[in-house]
Amino acid sequence: MSDKEQGILFVLSGPSGAGKGTVCKALMRRLPEMCLSISATTRQPREGEQHGVNYFFKTRQQFESMMASDDLLEWAEVYGNYYGTPREFVEQKLAEGRDVLLEIDIQGAMQVKKSYPNGVFLFLIPPSAMELEARILGRGTETEDSFATRFGAARSELQMMKKYDYVVVNDVVEAACERIESIITAEHCSVARNLFLLQEW
Repeated sequence: MSDKEQGILFVLSGPSGAGKGTVCKALMRRLPEMCLSISATTRQPREGEQHGVNYFFKTRQQFESMMASDDLLEWAEVYGNYYGTPREFVEQKLAEGRDVLLEIDIQGAMQVKKSYPNGVFLFLIPPSAMELEARILGRGTETEDSFATRFGAARSELQMMKKYDYVVVNDVVEAACERIESIITAEHCSVARNLFLLQEW
């Protein structure tokens, strides 16, 4: 398969409170041809969740076999359950010529960068520390102690921005989506991804 037919993996991450989920959903509405990466997990399906739609539901033994076979771009254990990104699903969609969007935390994004360096890594940030504080408090789920922990962690995570290809300020969701769409267009026009054009000359 030629480079021309290959899709591009776009990895979207950022600190807690950046609005990753909201931007991701809005972006998928605007770009229906893009494929959203589906994670594998060992947790039980919740009501209404479907295998292969919301998650790939695996037994612990199946998941650990995927880990041992390097079949995951990244993985983590959270509250006793495994979560990870299946390599085969992502590579199959890319081979079909579809761009893939992976929304993930910063730790996971750094794992993906090691195992799939050809990806494009986007760092989403709120417009200011004040706005980040308002968003975290706006959830209404934080105690004073948990807010201090989450806010401190988010500010620390901002230092990881240097390891990404692009930074996108999420001031207004639609504006953030437009910026990401511009990055997608630019990546598809990059020389490195279009060297096959020289064959026609």
